[in-house]
This record gives sequence, C-alpha cells and structure tokens, in this order.
Amino acid sequence: MADHIFTGSAVAIVTPMKEDGTVNFEEYGRLIDFQIANGTDAIVACGTTGESATLSKEEHCKVIEYTVQKVAHRVPVIAGTGSNETVFAAELSKEAEEAGADAVLSVTPYYNKTSQAGLVRHYNYIADRINIPMIVYNVPSRTGCNIKPETYAELSKHPNIRAAKEANGDISALVRTMALCGDRLDIYSGEDAQAFSIVAMGGLGVISVLANVCPRETHDMMALALKGDFKGSFAMQKHYIELIDMLFSDVNPIPVKAAMNLLGFKCGPCRMPLAPMSESGYQALVSCLQKYGIIA
Repeated sequence: MADHIFTGSAVAIVTPMKEDGTVNFEEYGRLIDFQIANGTDAIVACGTTGESATLSKEEHCKVIEYTVQKVAHRVPVIAGTGSNETVFAAELSKEAEEAGADAVLSVTPYYNKTSQAGLVRHYNYIADRINIPMIVYNVPSRTGCNIKPETYAELSKHPNIRAAKEANGDISALVRTMALCGDRLDIYSGEDAQAFSIVAMGGLGVISVLANVCPRETHDMMALALKGDFKGSFAMQKHYIELIDMLFSDVNPIPVKAAMNLLGFKCGPCRMPLAPMSESGYQALVSCLQKYGIIA
C-alpha cells in the first residue's frame, strides 16, 4: 500500500465536558493544540476514550466537525463512527467524510454482535458508501465480537478498508492476519501495552490512550520503533508500562480524564454510567503521575 492513514502515534482524544455534562469545545481546542504541539501524528475523535457511546448524534457530528476545523490539516483526523446498527454507522461515516475527516474508525458491532459473514457484510456496506479510508476496530473485550484473520483477509479486498486497530490481545492471530493480508491492510495497535510489539512485527503505530497524557513520549516511542531502533523503543515501552496500567486501572476513560484534569486541563467528569474513581484509586493515580514527573 503506497499511502497510509498515519504512521506513529494517534491520540484517542478525550472529550472535555463541562460540569453540566455538555461538551466543552473551548477546552477541546486547547487539547488539540497541546497534542499537535507535542508531536502527535493523528487525532482520533469520538472514539471510546472520547465517550462516543454517550454522545448524541448531533454532538457526535459537532465534535468531528470541530476537530477537523481546529486541526486544519496539521495532522490527519480520524473520526470514530462505529455502531452496532449498520445503516447508522454508514450515515455517521458519510457525515464524517462530508465534515472533512481523513478516515473513519469503525468498531465491530456490539451487544447484538454478529457472525464473521455478518462482519463482512457490515463493513462492506459502510465502505461502499464512503470515499475515505476506514480503520476497522477489533476490541472483543468491549464488544464480545472478534474479527478472525480469514475475515480480515476478505475485508482487505475492499479498497476503502485500509487498516485495522487491533486490540484482541492475540499475537498469534495477528501474525496470521499479516500473513494473509500482506500490504493490503495496515495494522495499528489498539493497546498501549502492546504498541512496541505490534510495530516491531510490522505495524505502523498505535491509537493511544497514553498519548493524552504523554503525547511527545508516545510519539517518540513509535518513531524509534518505526526507524528500527527496537532497543530504544522497548526501553520506553518498559518505562511507561506502570503508567499505562494505571490509565486502565478503572474503566477507560475514567482514569485518563482524571489525569488530564490533574494536568490542568478542564476535562470535567465522565458521563454516566461511568462514575468517578474511588478515593484510593485516585490517590494511586496522583502518586503514579508524580512518580513520572508529570505533575508536581
């Protein structure tokens, strides 16, 4: 594949909320500028970390449109447009394209799930209705639906299905996927803890929660791996593993939004049904951020 959606570190950016629960666009603009100034290679809006599941369709589209306008072509914008309802996912994807997104990120259907044949129908239906690249997102721990290597091979035949965000934790299956798809399908890690490993295997980067807190460091870790400095990249992966684990010590994005608030951004609370961290969990997060020198 001659061109790629991005290489390196794409931040799965949080969506700041005001205390009344509405989207804080002013603060969101600060976050975008902070990310780009610190080397983030792409912005993923309205992903899981952006609380897409609790955004109304109107809010969803406004966040994507705002992201495109604020980024202003400085880095690629990838719009989360997945749904367990195929026609709605296609509508969101088309609206993201019309708003100027460079690509869409589409999670597998959740709750109703589907068969492997259903996944092929679902993704081809969406891809047929857009003219920008799609990244399929495989995260069975959240969706209960897993994409098999043979299904990836079938999906990769569609010219708009260009990449996968892989978060099923099965490295053996990923090797088979890479063997079957070759250069028809780019692979991105969907797990910060596996970012180095997947790039060392031939992946192109990570769609990252860690990058919210450490954009420069996540970019640098991926840049080292992409240029073949595996020793240096793995050293960074090992160094940040405790922080990565802390950011997933509660349901994402609860810890990362708390961390961004501690960094001085007004990201506010998560929307229900997500609840604030326990006091002990919060204090552990504070201690971890202090240990890394991220906060005083």
